[in-house]
Amino acid sequence: MAYRYIDTHGHVNLAAFDNDREVVLERTRSAGVAHINVGTKQSTSKIAVEIAEAHENVWTIVGLHPIQTVPQHHDEEEIGVGGAPFTSKGEVFNSEYYRALARSPKVVGIGECGFDYYRCDASTYELQEAAFVAQIALANELGLPLMIHTRDPRPGMPTPTGRSAYEDVLILLREHAVVPGNVHFFAGTYEQAKQFFDIGFTVSFTGVITFAKAYEEVVRAVPLDLMHAETDCPFVAPVPYRGQRCEPLHVMEVVKAIATIKSLPQEVVEEQLQENAVQLYRLR
Repeated sequence: MAYRYIDTHGHVNLAAFDNDREVVLERTRSAGVAHINVGTKQSTSKIAVEIAEAHENVWTIVGLHPIQTVPQHHDEEEIGVGGAPFTSKGEVFNSEYYRALARSPKVVGIGECGFDYYRCDASTYELQEAAFVAQIALANELGLPLMIHTRDPRPGMPTPTGRSAYEDVLILLREHAVVPGNVHFFAGTYEQAKQFFDIGFTVSFTGVITFAKAYEEVVRAVPLDLMHAETDCPFVAPVPYRGQRCEPLHVMEVVKAIATIKSLPQEVVEEQLQENAVQLYRLR
């Protein structure tokens, strides 16, 4: 089935969708929206592969999220609303496990990987770094693009290296990566974005741009052929769905916001964003 939109980063594989996953997937398909589900650890990566293999115009990216590398309390949306308190055990990236998942033709990338200084303190840097470098190596081996997670600490809080998470990600990508990729949920400056463009990476924007004016300058400056639209569902639902669980079909609001901010016809934006995703993730 043809699609008009593609959500390049979501998590229908998480437990927030356990009670109505098939309903959501059908609603997404019927709306003409394709999507890529992104793994956060072994179990959610496996679920993402199973979902993708069972549905048309659904793909997956498998890997280990940086906050899953250490024992850490997580959002209840990762385990379902009303779920019991949850602490990750701290997963070590297992290349053999993820390499086996990546044998599926529906796997189109590795990640999400990178550095998270918002939820993880400075003592976790080496664990995050090891997982990140290992995932870069696997992406290089398999010739798959990387899905990058980058989050700076709360205002006023230090980073492990004295540099921003974006700078630390760039250092390791320049040193190790030979594949392209995407920096998801981009919240940096245009100058930082340009440094990623220089090494063959793109950036993506979420529903935050529908209600946070601070993003408009960057969205306006980033070339249309170097960006993607995503939801990061079940998180950050866009206007007019604020306060609700986000779903892949809400990517339509992100596309609409990009068109408005850049003063471009929505059809032009739809076509270019679709082409961007097809090219990076080889979705033919």
